[in-house]
Amino acid sequence: MINVIAVGLGGFVGAVLRYLIGLIPLNEPWTFPIKTFGINVAGCIAIGIIAALAARSDSLNPQLLLFLKVGVCGGFTTFSTFALETADLIKDGNIFVSFCYVLLSVLVGVAVIFAVEYFTLKWR
Repeated sequence: MINVIAVGLGGFVGAVLRYLIGLIPLNEPWTFPIKTFGINVAGCIAIGIIAALAARSDSLNPQLLLFLKVGVCGGFTTFSTFALETADLIKDGNIFVSFCYVLLSVLVGVAVIFAVEYFTLKWR
């Protein structure tokens, strides 16, 4: 049960941070989603640092790791987990699998969004 609480609290922190960053007013003269991109990159940096520290030390509290990796980074952005898994696949020599994972994740994710929007608007 403590693991669930750690993830839940971390998710709360990550989600609130993402929301607050979204409130930052920017004069964006372009259509590129700079805040989301920045959140995703920051999440990748954070989960990379956490994973590296966890790999170097066996003494880190497992609940703290769940709080940070699954909770905070997961609540902040799921892209960070996607990037970590892709990096792990590449490090393990699974280049083809990592390529398929990236390609399919992006293509299927975007296709699902289009499908959901299409059917939602069509049945309105």
